[in-house]
Amino acid sequence: MTDTDPLVPVLAGLVVDVVCFLDSCEDDEVDPDSAVRMMESVAWVLGRLPQDQRDRFLTVHADLAEAEQDSGRREFLEAFPFSCGLVDEEPEGSGRAEA
Repeated sequence: MTDTDPLVPVLAGLVVDVVCFLDSCEDDEVDPDSAVRMMESVAWVLGRLPQDQRDRFLTVHADLAEAEQDSGRREFLEAFPFSCGLVDEEPEGSGRAEA
């Protein structure tokens, strides 16, 4: 896939949407321990990406956050890289994502 491949932002958005769902679902929808394990697994996989791929993911991810119209999803998108351990500094006013 190239940077201009339309599949890249779709897949990056799906990763975030899955984590957002797991973070916000009720205990009767998904077992809390299973949700935490899956979110930790996502963070682990993303953290093991080679630096160039991680940078590419973060760039696509930042573009998604900038274009997002829904304020709640935008906040989650903005907090996601820090919550997953992909960046060292938490963005101002965020902190919702719990990967």
